[in-house]
Amino acid sequence: MNCIVIDDEATARMIISQLCSNVPSLTVLEEFPNAMQAIKYLNQNEVDLIFLDIHMPDFTGFDFIETLKTPPKIILTTSDPNFAIQAFEYDCIVDYLVKPITQERFNKAIAKAEAKQNKPVATNSKIEKVAATSGNDLYVNIDRRLIKIDIPSIYLVEAKGDYIQVKTEDKNYTVHSTLKKIEEKLPDSLFLKVHRSYIINVMKIIDIEDNSVLIKKDVIPVSRSNRPELMKRLNLL
Repeated sequence: MNCIVIDDEATARMIISQLCSNVPSLTVLEEFPNAMQAIKYLNQNEVDLIFLDIHMPDFTGFDFIETLKTPPKIILTTSDPNFAIQAFEYDCIVDYLVKPITQERFNKAIAKAEAKQNKPVATNSKIEKVAATSGNDLYVNIDRRLIKIDIPSIYLVEAKGDYIQVKTEDKNYTVHSTLKKIEEKLPDSLFLKVHRSYIINVMKIIDIEDNSVLIKKDVIPVSRSNRPELMKRLNLL
């Protein structure tokens, strides 16, 4: 993928470019200290991916996105975690990286961008209010508050109409979102969709019987198509 880096800090641009250099599928075409220079470049050139800082003088990252009629995929890079919900209101934004950015977290963002490479992108299409940040945290928007959830504490996610219920060790959360959207945010190493309405944390399984699993006090159905993958994940004697 051909990409550009937009950040008003030279050190930040250098770090992003270095992270890109460790990913063979990425080619950094240009770096820009401000959005206006980038817009002029994009008027003449096409790119697959933009690494975009949110806080820049005179023209924020969100202002920049609003100027693009058909934006490419965008990965936000910022020191501020407080805009995660706003960021994920745009389909073109595939991930939200909070500085300092590790190579491992960076690589996950690239994997998301590559998975979305062939999908159409809308400039300002609203999506569900679920956003992941770095590390083990998931942020959800509940009653206009941004609530942080420790991802490993989640043991079950259940679809309920236009909402999902996220169950954790300490508390349950009802969020306006889809199972597909939160599935994209959860690490594959811990979570598995076992049914069209359920995602489970495989580390929290207590018992398996026939086509169901027991997690805490919840008995969760396992569809026939998902059972083979579940059995692969288990450390069987």
